[in-house]
Amino acid sequence: MSDLFSSTSTNFDEAPKAKSGSVDPELDNFLMIEKQKAQFTAQIHEFNDFCWEKCVDKPGTKLDGKTETCLNNCVDRFIDVSLLITNRFAQLLQKSAGGM
Repeated sequence: MSDLFSSTSTNFDEAPKAKSGSVDPELDNFLMIEKQKAQFTAQIHEFNDFCWEKCVDKPGTKLDGKTETCLNNCVDRFIDVSLLITNRFAQLLQKSAGGM
């Protein structure tokens, strides 16, 4: 699933150039927001896939308490790890930007 964005033929980072030769800031901002939305949607699908496989033995008409608790805990831990990794990368970026 992490290859979702790298395998597409459209490169969202290459915005059309304005007449002055620079990237249109409004278009650049729009593309950044749309990319973030797509990444967020992909993350939700990843939560669903991972936690469904981990917690749901056999689908039924209603979730039992054990399955519901497992799904809640799974998503919570997944979010915790995602935030931990994101924060760690942000720290590394700050260190590398400060060292230049």
